[in-house]
Formats: sequence, C-alpha cells, structure tokens
Amino acid sequence: MAEKLATVFGGAGFIGRYVVQRLARAGWRIRVPARNPDSALFLKPLGDVGQIVPMAANIRNELSVRRAVEGAGAVFNLVGILSERGRQSFDAVHREGAERIARIAAEMGAARLLHISALGADPQSPSKYARSKAAGEAAVRAAFPGATLFRPSIVFGPEDDFFNRFARMTRLLPALPLIGGGKTRFQPVYVGDVAEALVAALADPKTMGQIFELGGPQTYSFRQLMEILLAAVGRKRWLVPVPFPVATAQGAVLSLLPNPPLTRDQVKLLRRDNVISGLFPGLTELGVRPTALEAVIPTYLDRFRPGGWYSSSRTRQGPTGG
Repeated sequence: MAEKLATVFGGAGFIGRYVVQRLARAGWRIRVPARNPDSALFLKPLGDVGQIVPMAANIRNELSVRRAVEGAGAVFNLVGILSERGRQSFDAVHREGAERIARIAAEMGAARLLHISALGADPQSPSKYARSKAAGEAAVRAAFPGATLFRPSIVFGPEDDFFNRFARMTRLLPALPLIGGGKTRFQPVYVGDVAEALVAALADPKTMGQIFELGGPQTYSFRQLMEILLAAVGRKRWLVPVPFPVATAQGAVLSLLPNPPLTRDQVKLLRRDNVISGLFPGLTELGVRPTALEAVIPTYLDRFRPGGWYSSSRTRQGPTGG
C-alpha cells in the first residue's frame, strides 16, 4: 500500500498522537500535515529515524492537501474543533475540509480513507457541531465511497479536554455545574482504544465503507462522571444543577472567550444522550477490548489532587506533559 505510507491529518492532536504511535509500531511511514509543522515535532521520537515526518499543510488549501496526500496508501482525517473561532468554523473544518481531503485522496489513488466523526452526528440535530459532523460524513462518503467512518463518544485520556478541564475547575471553584441537572448519559471511550480501532480497521479491507460507533464498556450520567472525577482528584465540591435555559445564557457569554469553557452549541449537544445506538459495529468487532474509565482516570488526574504537582508547582513538568 504505497510502501505503507500513511498521511494523518490531525496527527498532532489528542487522538492523532496515539494513532501515529500505533501506525509506527505497525511499520508504517507517516506524514503529519499541520499548519505549524513544529507543533508535530514531538511525534518523531515515537518512531524510527525518518519514519514520522511533520510537514506544512492546511486543510483549507487544495495544493497543500495534495502535497500531503501524494503517494499515500492510507489517509486519516482526525481534524475537528469543539468551538468556532474566526475562519475555523464547523462547516469549514468538518464539512469543507473533510470533503477536500476525501476528494483528493480518491483522485490521487489512496487505497484507504479513515475518518473520525462524532457519535452525535445528525443532520437534524439542534447543534451546529453535530449537523456539521453529519454533513462531513455525507461529503466524505460521496467523494470516497469506501471510506471507513468512526463515531466516538467522549474520548478520555491524559491529554483530553473534558476531564482535565473540569479537574482544573476543582482547583478554583467551590462547585461544579451539572448542566440540565446532570442527567445526560455518555459512554466515554479510551483514546488508546480509539487508536487501536482505527489501525485495526486499516488492516482489514472488510471494514471499507463501514461505520463504527466507539464507546466504552459502561454508560454514565453527567453527574456520575463528575463524581468519578472528584474521587480521582481527591476534592469535595458541590454539584449544582444548572437548568438548560440558564446554561444557554452562560454559554452565550462564555463563548466570547478565546478558549470558551462552554458555548450555546455545546449546551444544545448536552440535551441529547451520547451513547452508542447498537445499530453499527464497534470496538469489539475490531478486536479491541474496551478499557474501563475507572482504570485510567486516576492515572492522570491525580496530579490535580491537593499537593499534587499541578497545584504545588508551575515549573515542574507533569507525568503526561499534557
């Protein structure tokens, strides 16, 4: 497959770094396109000398995508955003960018395309994020019918945004918000399992054209996730229900921040459960045994415990560097 050359868009991101590592172990040469290739230099030690090559590219630029895809037998699109900022809109990234990568991968003869979507992808969703993910899926399948699509629930791991963000909040606030009363259900999936699933699918031609839903072994309410988090960081905090209308108003204000902790669109997402439907294959069908949330969370959130390195020193580097 083009001398086992893979191009991983989003390879320097949270999920991407784990995919790159596993591809390197499987003997692939890997290109990692990024707007700032220096941001992907940390990946090079994950493989042999010259095996992992960061390069400059932007998914909004046709020519740079072509350069990144040229000669690759496998193309991964792991690019995604959680909030919009300037030209980085949901539509530009999740639909236009995804269509461009898929179309060029097909035109340049890539054998495989593996695309990360989201479990809540739905053209009828009230959330702009979820609608853009659904539009991206449709565009990808139209351009590259054999693409393999993956819909993960919340992905957790040392560099995740979800649990780390709430853990940081426990250091500053006496309470954590339970949006909508904390009743929304999730099925968190470990980032290592997601990466294993993608690489396993790449090795199996029968997965071409299929959709996989990726969820962990158990479902939790939002309240239960916060309780697990508080146990992991060793702190007691009030869990305060916040009605959806109030959260929507808060999201409207907070979305003005450079890195908003909450947006109106995210509140809309929280109105629907984020669990696998059972209508599509998942981790088990790819030979991946789902990892329990409770087995991993303490290994990276303990740095937020009172007296932990995160709270006791700003200069010490933590165990994950994330």
